[in-house]
Amino acid sequence: MSYSEKMLDQLDRGQLAEAKKSFAWALRKDDDETLFNLAEELYGLGFLNQAQRVYLKLLEKYPDEDVLRTALAEIAIDNDHNDEALTYLNQIAADSDAYVPALLVAADLYQTEEQFEVTESKLLEAYQIAPDEPAVLFALGEFYNLIGKPEQAIQYYFALIQAGYLEFAKVDIAGRLGTAYAQSGHFDQALGYLEQVDPQYQSSDIRFQTGFTQLQLGKLKAAEQSLQSLIDDDSQYASAYPALATVYEQENDYQQALKTVQEGLSVDQYNENLYAQAADYASHLGDDPLMDQYLQRAHEIDPDNLTITIQYSNFLLSQQRDQDNLNLLASVEDDEVVDPQVEWNRAQSYWRLEQFDQAGQAFSAALPAFEDNPDFLHQLIDYYQAVGERDLMFDQLQRYVELVPTDTEMAERLAEFEDQMY
Repeated sequence: MSYSEKMLDQLDRGQLAEAKKSFAWALRKDDDETLFNLAEELYGLGFLNQAQRVYLKLLEKYPDEDVLRTALAEIAIDNDHNDEALTYLNQIAADSDAYVPALLVAADLYQTEEQFEVTESKLLEAYQIAPDEPAVLFALGEFYNLIGKPEQAIQYYFALIQAGYLEFAKVDIAGRLGTAYAQSGHFDQALGYLEQVDPQYQSSDIRFQTGFTQLQLGKLKAAEQSLQSLIDDDSQYASAYPALATVYEQENDYQQALKTVQEGLSVDQYNENLYAQAADYASHLGDDPLMDQYLQRAHEIDPDNLTITIQYSNFLLSQQRDQDNLNLLASVEDDEVVDPQVEWNRAQSYWRLEQFDQAGQAFSAALPAFEDNPDFLHQLIDYYQAVGERDLMFDQLQRYVELVPTDTEMAERLAEFEDQMY
């Protein structure tokens, strides 16, 4: 048994003092190939300093072996010594057998620094040189997956599977490809790959993606089974709850949908979107106090979330709580560009509170966005009539009848108005 083998055995047994002695003897006595293998093992076990010592010893003896520089660069990156890593990598010429691995290591380095354009250029250069190299294909797939470009990741994961690599670097490629397809909206293709994922790689993320994809395809029973099974096994997986609730929503089971979201809130109590979703289900169940409670909590958590603010405002309007609505919408008054829905909602409350000037200003601000919206125009016409703005009312009546010629009541109203004018 070599000293290297003895050291690894001692490390496995937790005999660190003995392993340290064996390491010293290995550096003196073991042959170079054995030492190289030892360095690889030590690196894999996380003993970076010891692996570095071996590689440096070998590099002194074999200065033309660029694979040693690549290995040393990887260790330097792991130790956050990026400048040192670049020094090793820049010593590797383009005609070296280690150049492609060096490009991959360089890409990893720039990725840690979030220099993604440089990362991409290094990976694509490696791909031009070695388009069939599995490590290159995998690195490109992982890179595009990381930066949120699943469409571009697909081709590289697919190329790996075509080459017979269902697994690479302890990663299930079918799962990666299925997830990338799902994130790109290609749910039919996604489900086919997600259902092929080996059981040992059936992580909570993969199981969620499978259930979510089934939901998108309208396979409600399968989605319900997948998501409920995930929750049973991993109750802290918060994303499963709103997805499962959506399954029940599509089955018109709002009671079960609300119950599911409430269970999710016990796991993720600061998720404003969950509260908003719960409020929506409470609305379907006719529980206005509960809806109010959830919307208020959602707004408290994220007062800058305009979607939730408008949802809460719509509720307050339906309850004719106009001063509460204006108080709520006051929080967005300082925005440079106010959402037209906010202006419309504000106009309705001002009007009911008989603050006609403010109502008119808000209606005017909302008009450009809603000039083709019959509901808005109908309300605006009523407002103009109430405040005696006959010319403006006539203009909007004409516009409304053009949009909705089948509304006989409004057509008659326009005709009467024209008769009065002429």
